[in-house]
Amino acid sequence: MVLRLSTLFLRTLREDPADAEVASHRLLLRAGYIRRAAPGIYSWLPVGLKVLAKVENIIREEMDSIGAQEVHFPALLPKEPYEATNRWTEYGDGIFRLKDRKDADYLLAPTHEEMFTLLVKDLYNSYKDLPLNLYQIQTKYRDEARPRAGLLRGREFIMKDSYSFDIDDEGLDRSYQLHRAAYLRIFERLGLEVIPVAATAGAMGGSKSEEFLHPTEIGEDTFVVSDGGYAANVEAVSTVVPDDIDYSDAPGAEVRDTPDTPTIETLVAHANAALPREDREWTAADTLKNVVLAAVLPTGERELVVIGVPGDRNVDLKRIEANIGAHLSVGGEVTVEAATDEDLKKHPGLVKGYIGPGLSLDAAVLGSKGSTGLTYLVDPRIVSGTVWATGANVRGKHVFGLVASRDFCWDGVIESVEVKEGDPAPDGSGSLRTQRGIEMGHIFQLGRKYAEALHLKVLDQNGKLTTVTMGSYGVGVTRAVAALVESNRDEKGIVWPRNVSPADVHLVATGKGEEVFAAAEQLAKELDAHGIGVMYDDRPKVSPGVKFGDAELIGIPTIVVVGRGLAEGVVEVKDRASGTSENVVVAEVVDHLRALISG
Repeated sequence: MVLRLSTLFLRTLREDPADAEVASHRLLLRAGYIRRAAPGIYSWLPVGLKVLAKVENIIREEMDSIGAQEVHFPALLPKEPYEATNRWTEYGDGIFRLKDRKDADYLLAPTHEEMFTLLVKDLYNSYKDLPLNLYQIQTKYRDEARPRAGLLRGREFIMKDSYSFDIDDEGLDRSYQLHRAAYLRIFERLGLEVIPVAATAGAMGGSKSEEFLHPTEIGEDTFVVSDGGYAANVEAVSTVVPDDIDYSDAPGAEVRDTPDTPTIETLVAHANAALPREDREWTAADTLKNVVLAAVLPTGERELVVIGVPGDRNVDLKRIEANIGAHLSVGGEVTVEAATDEDLKKHPGLVKGYIGPGLSLDAAVLGSKGSTGLTYLVDPRIVSGTVWATGANVRGKHVFGLVASRDFCWDGVIESVEVKEGDPAPDGSGSLRTQRGIEMGHIFQLGRKYAEALHLKVLDQNGKLTTVTMGSYGVGVTRAVAALVESNRDEKGIVWPRNVSPADVHLVATGKGEEVFAAAEQLAKELDAHGIGVMYDDRPKVSPGVKFGDAELIGIPTIVVVGRGLAEGVVEVKDRASGTSENVVVAEVVDHLRALISG
């Protein structure tokens, strides 16, 4: 069916919306693909739905190709399955909760692991039924504290989520690799560059996890790559840990007066002035910075944690959030923020600007919760025998020559600082380079976490009940639309890849003569008859400039202009991406476009 702009439910905007932060947000609004309904929530208009459907179809075809079968769950779900897996609590404020008229608890699904697991439990009971791969394309809901960037971080979004069910870990490995290969094909067909990177499993759990990141400066994820092929989200990067150092001959630690030195910079400056070294100058790398953070648990409770890091490194809150749950013995998502003055007042032993790894300078061993009762964690670079200058927990005093393991210990080691450009790759494949990216997909080897919680067991070959092992695999569908716009645009508007464009040809009739519109109408019908999608700008009283501006903004890859060239028997065929054009004889234009579109 021909899309006629005279009747199509579409209005373009000349100006950028005030609240649009990134290019995809601006262009999708201006070109009439989406409209804002509420913060982080968008309505999809007819042309937007056409793009969305094409993205979904590519995903469906590739999922079907690996033998996955499509199902569809409700978005409104009961509380009980999420209680069984503890995620009703673990999600904290991150989900939408509601009650029905009978006061029963429900949630708007943020994800559907529980429902997939229960469905398989309900219908399958033998190893002969496995392996099984199920998927759905469904709307998800998460109560984002700060929805932003249009479709890239919303409260309502569409995902493809799929789950594999296998009798053993070998089967899970095969299912995982099938999905991984399917994902690479999906993104290749969409025309989206992605880099698979190692990732943390986070609240999902499981033994292995990879993200598919689309490199872009506006991405919220930072990842690293090396020339030797290492790639990982910074949250999953493992520090190259130095060897322990023999400290048997190390001199004892000394407390020194260091007035007005509450920062690393002032401490280093004072040390070089008052306590000069013979071998070299003091640097920030010689200092142990103890950062007090508040971990906000899924229950809303705040738990203070002290983390010791080399003074030349800044903490990375996202890395800490990805790794701190295990140290606090809590499940679910933990957010981390700097401790407030109110937090510190509750622990008078923490002297701001002079915090050390322990409170008692007379204690044989400092740290390991000491008298503060706080968990003390350290960066992996702080190994036994390393020597530090750090706070003495007394205003105006620091300890010099403090030796790790001899003078202080810790409750755990945590990846907690920013990964720097040039840091060594953990696999020895060279130096790391940092990039930004948008997460387009994420795959997990879940293992038996959800199957055990929900008692999904089948009879194995020996007739014994065994717990099924699972994998989870997600693709952001609405996010893919936004990412496509981010990577396919220019100063005039969107430039859709042909396989997701809402039409193949944007046909523009310019001029006042009836013959122009009659010829354009005939061409539209012929193209439609040959299966070529046509958006036809048949508006009679709209200027050529406005029509051309809308065509460039909307972004269909081929623009055909029927206008003044008709008198010479030609129409103009423009390539939206390159801006090049050619005149084609009217009698040949259908065959010309068919050849162009078929590739």
